Amino acid sequence: MVTFVWAIQIISALFLIILILLHSPKGDGIAGIGGASHIFTSQKSAEKGLNKITAIIAAIFIVCTFLLGYGFVG
Repeated sequence: MVTFVWAIQIISALFLIILILLHSPKGDGIAGIGGASHIFTSQKSAEKGLNKITAIIAAIFIVCTFLLGYGFVG
């Protein structure tokens, strides 16, 4: 059982890395100076879906961490 939880934790960690790198940066950067930042905000629904998936994977990672850290699995 411990091996299964370790595998889930490693897989969720890899997915978290990938999902966080897929997020768009929150700052406007240089586009914010000229007021052109609103041009690049057309993918709001994709960002919401990505946020939900990231939150679910993060919750799985945290649960696995607590299970392994406090010794509930064994």
